[in-house]
Amino acid sequence: MADTEPSGTGGENIRYSSSSIIALLQEIQNIYGYLPRDIIKKTAIEHSIPLSRLFAIATFYNAFSLEEQGRHIISVCHGTACHVKKAKNLSEAIARHLNLSGSEGTTPDRLFSLKKVRCLGCCSMAPVIKIDDTIHGTMTQTTVIQVLRKLQKGMLHE
Repeated sequence: MADTEPSGTGGENIRYSSSSIIALLQEIQNIYGYLPRDIIKKTAIEHSIPLSRLFAIATFYNAFSLEEQGRHIISVCHGTACHVKKAKNLSEAIARHLNLSGSEGTTPDRLFSLKKVRCLGCCSMAPVIKIDDTIHGTMTQTTVIQVLRKLQKGMLHE
């Protein structure tokens, strides 16, 4: 996919802190759009970091993905306020509209990825979705589909 490799001299025998591993994983994800398993394995060897440590950090944080993501990331908040205001219905409506088999996933054309998140910190606007870096609040099943249709037609800014 990308022919740029994460920076570093490789083979360094130093102890990496969690924050430096996070930065290293962020760099990889910025290059590839996700964390390819073969690149994580290569990084573990080059930087003398236990593979289990890289995977532990990569799977702990929602910001990281081990699967290829779509061009547009749709995050549906399922925090307490959004849950109470039926965020599950939003997730299901989006999944149906995108023809996804489950409540999360990526469309075959890799245009959209749908995922649930614990909280987007916009509780007063519940239920909330985030498309890429834009928050959309007080959503209903109808309004969420309207937003998706605009995005599909290129009417929302990218």
